[in-house]
Amino acid sequence: MEKAQKRFEIDIKKIPSCQPGTVKEKNGIRFTLSVPEGEKATLVLYDKESKDIVSEIAFPAEACTGNLHSMKVTELSWRDYLYNYRIGDKIICDPYAKLLADRNGAVNADAYCELIFDSFDWKEDRKPDLAYSDTVIYHLHVRNFTMGSGSGVRHKGTFLGLQEKIKYLKELGINQVKLMPVYEYGLNPNTESKLEERYIKSNKNRKKDCWGYSKGSYFAVNRKYAATANPVKEFKNMVKAFHENGMEVILDMFFPADVSVRMILDCLSYWSCEYHVDGFHIFGRDDSALLLAGDPVLASCKILVPGLPENGKKKNGKFVQCNDGFLVEARKLLKGDEGILEAFVCRSRINPAGSGTINYVINHDGFTLMDLVSYDTKHNEDNGEDNRDGAEYNFSWNCGVEGPSSKKAVLALRRRQMKNAFLMMFLAQGTPMIMSGDEFGNSQKGNNNPYCLDNEISWVDWKAYRRNRKLTEFVQKAIDFRKEHRILHMDKEPGMTDYKSWGYPDLSYHSNRAWYSGFEYDNRQVGMMYCGKYVDTDEYVYIAYNLNPLEQELALPKLPLGYAWHKAIDTSLEESFIKEEEQEVLENIRSCVFPARSISVLIGKKVK
Repeated sequence: MEKAQKRFEIDIKKIPSCQPGTVKEKNGIRFTLSVPEGEKATLVLYDKESKDIVSEIAFPAEACTGNLHSMKVTELSWRDYLYNYRIGDKIICDPYAKLLADRNGAVNADAYCELIFDSFDWKEDRKPDLAYSDTVIYHLHVRNFTMGSGSGVRHKGTFLGLQEKIKYLKELGINQVKLMPVYEYGLNPNTESKLEERYIKSNKNRKKDCWGYSKGSYFAVNRKYAATANPVKEFKNMVKAFHENGMEVILDMFFPADVSVRMILDCLSYWSCEYHVDGFHIFGRDDSALLLAGDPVLASCKILVPGLPENGKKKNGKFVQCNDGFLVEARKLLKGDEGILEAFVCRSRINPAGSGTINYVINHDGFTLMDLVSYDTKHNEDNGEDNRDGAEYNFSWNCGVEGPSSKKAVLALRRRQMKNAFLMMFLAQGTPMIMSGDEFGNSQKGNNNPYCLDNEISWVDWKAYRRNRKLTEFVQKAIDFRKEHRILHMDKEPGMTDYKSWGYPDLSYHSNRAWYSGFEYDNRQVGMMYCGKYVDTDEYVYIAYNLNPLEQELALPKLPLGYAWHKAIDTSLEESFIKEEEQEVLENIRSCVFPARSISVLIGKKVK
């Protein structure tokens, strides 16, 4: 050991670093670690090939700032060595390690840390910097998205496999992907915080976490999701490819209360600067918005949080609120609950100026869309927790039969309900988010919490894509329709007044009487009219929501002289998007009857 120790010299003459982690400097590498008060720490260096310890170097007691201990190891060839730290008699990972290497066949809390200082040619990479009003989000798990046998990619379950799906996502109309955790997680399952219990259940039958909403090595990209021996380069190439196609990349990050604010800021800044990611969805800390507001590095990032801070405007971190509010109201109305209509229409118009809100009906922790319309209760037996895990009530309705069915009427109703759910998102003012596979009816067999399943239940079923191509085409057309009609994604929330003196408010509500909202308790139908003049278009858009089990009549507001209503969408029809030349013209009528459990859209435009 003494002979090996002489191979390295340390330099502490310069001011110690206040930046934890490793930094490549002239003639050496600086190591900086937070050491608990009263403890001593050493740097442990290993030969990269043999994994043998070649040196242990103690951090000098005088080279510290607060609890941060720092030293520079000179003439260290970083490509040839791995490292860890020893505090007391315990070997630990560097919390700021940029990449981990497995020890004894697994990446655990004592995994080897790699030194990564490779350069990467980003060429002219630019973040798309999309406005929330123009964004359509696709939420996915990197491994689960392409692991299925029908995914059609060469590199299943990896960043490279996801990159192979960019063409598909772009054709669908997606311009932002939101990835479930891609950092190394599950390193020490015995030290989870109470905040993680929502995502990982703790009992004797608990299986391995496959989602990653737990404390981890936040700076290290997950090796399990790499097809190549260089996960860092693979992830960067993927981000660059998304940007080249005008698409953003958002990362889910889980920070329990015991993670310091310093580490959170360092972590997000690192992923933004080093990997060029466009933003983050923060889980675990409800105060994250306040902690991150105003940070200069993150000013270019989008930050998704449960609620907006007072200073959470676009210029202060591009905050956007992301919570289950829309999900709950939309699901209740979708299955026909009473007393929910007004709450839903309020959710559908929320759109904070200078910021945003995310609307979704399905998220990763819950039923898929197909299962939402196919199951009344959860079926989580495969999780090994006696079906005790997962949400007890999902605001779901099985359309008359629990689980798979061959009844044509049931299948037709389920297709209609899925179309209704998609339109609820795409016709609302906020930013819509789709869960991967929902666009073609992916099912998890009624499992609403497959956090521990790395198999066909949690893998996206791409065979369903071939079975349900018409549903995918519907989603594609719905996204196109939203993009074509600017009034459906304004830059701010509608004022519902005629503040520009066009003769119509930007948004108005109508029942069986024009200009009367009709939000009585038992009503599940309403007409919403947008005046396109508020976004400089010469059209009117009337959305008829009828989630009542019976057909309903709704009043149609009178249009300007020379205009007439044209029916463009009707989810009760097999071909729900009606070609312009085949659209029914509704001239000189004051009301229209809309089918049960359907959403229809009328366009008011000049009669040719």
